[in-house]
Amino acid sequence: MSAELTDFAEFVEASLPGLLRYGHALTGNPHDAADLVQTVLEKIGSRWTHVQRKTGDPLAYIRRSMANAHISRWRRIRKESLVADIPEQPTYTPVDPFEHEPLWQALRALPPRQRAVIVLRYYEGLSEAEIAESLGVSQGTVKSQASKAIASMRVKLTPAEEREGREPS
Repeated sequence: MSAELTDFAEFVEASLPGLLRYGHALTGNPHDAADLVQTVLEKIGSRWTHVQRKTGDPLAYIRRSMANAHISRWRRIRKESLVADIPEQPTYTPVDPFEHEPLWQALRALPPRQRAVIVLRYYEGLSEAEIAESLGVSQGTVKSQASKAIASMRVKLTPAEEREGREPS
């Protein structure tokens, strides 16, 4: 037996449990995982010396090969499910659970740029500089739009009694 074949056999023996686990994660079942590992190792085995010399990390190369082989197989076997009749469309529209939420109503009422600034700042957690770059405006514009938006939302979310200086009932 040649040293090259022995090295490959030793590599497979040491790596097989991990490759099977990885294959199982890719395919979703142990049988397809074993087929995937076998297919890839058969291809790699004939080029083992080249793979070792060129890749530097044969295990990473094999994992990448497994992912590519799995994607190729999935594309080949993916089939359309043709039906004789078009299924009926649902007659109801799902209700937005936040439709009547005051904060969302106030946010929806903002002009588009103010809404974008608020969402990017408080939902996405971006800095003023990142928001300015994303929207193609200056940081000063971001600050002013945020200030206007917060003031507008504060008015919409403050009960009328408090705005008029009365105690809420």
